[in-house]
Amino acid sequence: QLQLVESGGGLVQPGGSLRLSCAAFGFSLDYYVIGWFRQAPGKEREGVSCISSSDGSIYDADSVKGRFTISKNNAKMTVYLQMNSLKPEDTAVYYCAAEPVRRTTVQAMCAMPREYAYWGQGTQVTVSS
Repeated sequence: QLQLVESGGGLVQPGGSLRLSCAAFGFSLDYYVIGWFRQAPGKEREGVSCISSSDGSIYDADSVKGRFTISKNNAKMTVYLQMNSLKPEDTAVYYCAAEPVRRTTVQAMCAMPREYAYWGQGTQVTVSS
């Protein structure tokens, strides 16, 4: 059974850092797009950072560019989201998701959360003083 498990969320002060992990069970990360999405109360789920295992291409949303870094460790079947210089507006539940690679850009895949077949349970990130 395919499963994604997130960890690493928590409470952090503005300007602080967190690293989220997304561990895959039951499947290899090869041939999948792995995305980090977030959803704040009253808002739609949005793509934050996505990475394609087929060519390693990465997309970061403008709101996190230069602050967040997505990476993956194939041996550990884990995808990470390093979040630096956190802001209160980064507060949300963060989810990782996986979808088989398609003939489209990783940017396009990051804009289509409804297209992802597999989701983790989510981890809360709260940025507050």
